[in-house]
Amino acid sequence: MSVTGNGQEGQSRSMSDTKYQKKGGNWQMKKVLWICNIMLPAIARELGMPYSNREGWLSGIYDKTLKGEVPFEITVCFPMRKEDIDKVPVTGILDCDAAEAEENAEGRSRGKRERNAGFLKIKGFRRPCYAFEEDLLKPENYDPVLEARIRGILKDVKPDMIHIFGTEFPHCLAAVRAFHNPQKTLIGIQGLCGEIAKTYRAGLPENVFKQASFRDVVKRDSMRQQQYKFYQRAGNERQALLLTDHITGRTEFDRAETAKINPRANYYSMNETMRQEFYEGRWKQEQTECHSIFLGQGDYPLKGMHFLLEAMGRLKENYPDLKLYVAGNSIISHETAKDRCRLSAYGKYLLVLIRLYELQDRVIVLGRLSAEEMKAQFLRSSVFVCPSVMENSPNTIGEAMLLGVPVVASRTGGIPSMVEDGVTGLLFHNEDVEDLADSIDRIWSDQLLAKELSAHERIRASHIHDGNKNYERLLEIYREILQ
Repeated sequence: MSVTGNGQEGQSRSMSDTKYQKKGGNWQMKKVLWICNIMLPAIARELGMPYSNREGWLSGIYDKTLKGEVPFEITVCFPMRKEDIDKVPVTGILDCDAAEAEENAEGRSRGKRERNAGFLKIKGFRRPCYAFEEDLLKPENYDPVLEARIRGILKDVKPDMIHIFGTEFPHCLAAVRAFHNPQKTLIGIQGLCGEIAKTYRAGLPENVFKQASFRDVVKRDSMRQQQYKFYQRAGNERQALLLTDHITGRTEFDRAETAKINPRANYYSMNETMRQEFYEGRWKQEQTECHSIFLGQGDYPLKGMHFLLEAMGRLKENYPDLKLYVAGNSIISHETAKDRCRLSAYGKYLLVLIRLYELQDRVIVLGRLSAEEMKAQFLRSSVFVCPSVMENSPNTIGEAMLLGVPVVASRTGGIPSMVEDGVTGLLFHNEDVEDLADSIDRIWSDQLLAKELSAHERIRASHIHDGNKNYERLLEIYREILQ
C-alpha cells in the first residue's frame, strides 16, 4: 500500500544491510514510523509546498537517511491543519474504520465515515509519507479521534516500531495509545511542557502578567491562559511518557526530568544534527556589525526578550550604537490600527520597555527567516543571546556555535549541557538582567575573549552535531529496540 520510492533505495541498501547482518539479526527489513510535529522541509520542497524551518535537527537526520544507506524503511507521518489538507497531492483518502472513529470521538454521527476521521497518503515523494488532520492552533486540546487516524496509518504501514519526535502535541499521546506497544515505542524529547508551564510567568511583574489586550480577550490567549494551556499539554505529555519504554534526549536536564515521570523507561542520549547550511561558514569579528545582538525568537515571555531589553538599557550608555535583531514574527508592530488590535499584552509590555530605554531605532524585527537568511544574520552579529527562562536544547545555540558566533545564554534547563561557561560561551544567572548585561559587555570589550569563545564553540559544536556520528547513534538505538 505504501509509496516505495524511485528505485534507488534497493541499490543503496546493500552495504548497510550487510553491515547490520554481521552484527546479528535480519533487521534490515524492519519498518520504522516517524511521527513528526511538522511536514519536514525535505518533503515540502519535493511537493512544492511552503514549509517551516522548525525542527532543523530532525531535518538533518532525515536528510541523512535520504542520502545514505539505510538498513530500515522509514515512513513519515505528520499533522496538518484542516484548511491545508486539500492542498496536498494524495493517492487517496484512507478512512479509518467508522466504528473506531465513533468509539474514539464522542458526539460524532453514528456510523458516518467522515473525511476528518481519515488520513492522507501523499504521492510523489521518494519515501512513504502520510498526513493526518490535527488542530495545531489548539495543542492543549486532546481529541480522541486522533487515535483512530493514527491507527489507520499503523494498519497501512505495519511498523515494527514508532519514533515520536516531541511531546508538545496531542498526537504524541494518541500515537502511543493507538500503537499500544511500549516496548517498541520511542519518544524523542524536544521541550518539556511541564517545566515550561512552571516557569511561564518568566519573571514578569504580577500586574503585567495578569493583563490582557483586546487581541488576548478575543483569542482567549492571555499570558495566564497560555500558562494554563501548557499545564494541559503537560498532562498529555506525562501520560505519553508513562506509556513508553524508550526515551531519547540530549541534556542532563531532560534525562533528570523524564526520569521523574517514568523512571523505568530506557533513556538514550542522542545529539542533534543541524540543518546543512550551518556546517559551512565561519564567524569573523571584523566582518560583523559592531555591538549588534541577534535573538532567535521573542514571540512569548518564555524567550526572555524583556530581560534583553532591560539589559540593553544598561548597555546603551557605553554602547550608544547597539542594535538588536530579532528573528520571527513581530509582536511589537503598532504602526496601524490593525497592528494595534493584534498586539498581545506581552507585546505591549515590550513596547513600554523599548520606549522607557529609548530603543525605538535599536530593535529590528526581521520576520521569518530561511536557513540561509538565519545564517547570514548570525555571521553579521557580534553576539548571539539566548535569554530564555526555560529551554532544553535550543537549535539556535547549536547553529550559533557551529558558525562560531559568541554565545551568551541563561543558565537554565539543558543549556549548561551545551555551553561550558567561559569556554564555549558565557552563561548568566537566569532572569538576572545585570549579569546578562555584564556578559554581553565582556564580549564587546574583550576582542580576544570573543575570538577564543568562537574557536572553542566550533570545536565543541562540530563534535556534538556531527551528522555521521548522530546518524550511527540513531541506528544503534533502533537496533537495540528492534532486536
